[in-house]
Amino acid sequence: MRNSLLKMLPLMLLFCVSAYAASAQQDEQIKRGEYLAIAGDCGACHTDSGKPDFSGGHAIVSPIGTIYSTNITPSKTDGIGRYTLEQFSDALRKGKRADGSPLYPAMPYTAYAKLNDEDVSALYAYFMHGVAPVDQRPQATDLPFPFNLRFSMAAWNLLFLDKETFKPQDDRSQEWNRGAYLVQGLGHCSTCHTPRNFLMAEQQDKLLGGASLGTWFAPDITARQLTDTHWTREMLTGYLATGYADNGATAGGPMLEAIDKSFSRLTTEDRQAIAVYLLPVDAKSVVKPVISGLTPVTGNDTPAALDAMSEGQKLYLGNCAACHNQEGQGLNGLPALKNHPILQKPTADNVAMAILDGVWPEKGQGMPGFAHELSDAQIASLTNYLMKDVGGSHISLTSERVKELRNGGAASPLLMLARVGMIAGAVIVILIIGIWLYRRRRKTA
Repeated sequence: MRNSLLKMLPLMLLFCVSAYAASAQQDEQIKRGEYLAIAGDCGACHTDSGKPDFSGGHAIVSPIGTIYSTNITPSKTDGIGRYTLEQFSDALRKGKRADGSPLYPAMPYTAYAKLNDEDVSALYAYFMHGVAPVDQRPQATDLPFPFNLRFSMAAWNLLFLDKETFKPQDDRSQEWNRGAYLVQGLGHCSTCHTPRNFLMAEQQDKLLGGASLGTWFAPDITARQLTDTHWTREMLTGYLATGYADNGATAGGPMLEAIDKSFSRLTTEDRQAIAVYLLPVDAKSVVKPVISGLTPVTGNDTPAALDAMSEGQKLYLGNCAACHNQEGQGLNGLPALKNHPILQKPTADNVAMAILDGVWPEKGQGMPGFAHELSDAQIASLTNYLMKDVGGSHISLTSERVKELRNGGAASPLLMLARVGMIAGAVIVILIIGIWLYRRRRKTA
């Protein structure tokens, strides 16, 4: 008996070592999957405020209605706990749920299609074994007709979904290829920064050329535009970490959220790779002066001067000068508005949105919003003063546009076009059937 146990001891030790190695390997894969989930910004859409991580229910406002994110915890009743690796991959890269029905492209599967098999497996390991299951079903998405017919997305995918995974370019550096993989795939930057056609598909000939998100405007981040506006790789790397850059750029809206939840949590090497991809040739640094220390408030606010001021300038002095100084020079370390990149955009929407919503007021820092204090006309006047008198821009907006921004953006014509198309198609089918029946009756007679 003793001899038998001694003979079995090496096998038992080998089994324990193998089990430990397998466990360590799985832990490493889960850890890697967690990092990839951060890079993919999964939590931004699938975690609603005050609810458990990845339990869904976050409202995503789209041009065709509000889409509620799903529960992607490993819950077997309400989440993806019963998904196989293949089903998980199909959802991630093909936009197809386990039951075979298509997902809406609010889930950026058109970008995640670039992910390689190894990263998909790591993400699967993380969501199945590194995330706590939450047995809670979020509110169901209920889009208006005809978009509530999910099978229509199958046709959309045939037209616009590129299922090819990312292929590194041999003539580019490893760092450039890593940046390309992050920007094109996990980071899904084109989802916001590329304009879309009337069917809501990205226009590939205008890749990263800037697009309206309904309210905020995602700027042009092509290499030519970044170079023209004096960005450098160092600035981009720092901006992705903090939301600020030496050229005065300040993140707001969806970009600030992406930096907070995703880009700032990446490794410095990955942020640098993104900068290398976006700027293949590094630009020369043109650093704007940084306002620091105690800066005196300057400006003429005598009664005669106030009478000569525009409505926008008066609003600025009453609401903004305490932080940005009377002429936008910046004050006591707070940002200068003179030469600020936001005033050089092809639209004034971001200025108006910053005034409406503020920049990160919920964090107890940053700029407060004035949506409840200023009217649409006042915000338009203030925005136009900043664009023209402070920024030297010819771009302006109207109070009607501010009203649209306050209400979530202009209504999309896509819903009406789809309904008109469905009605026209039905009429054509009825006419064809009618003609066929008429001819059949005449032939029978």
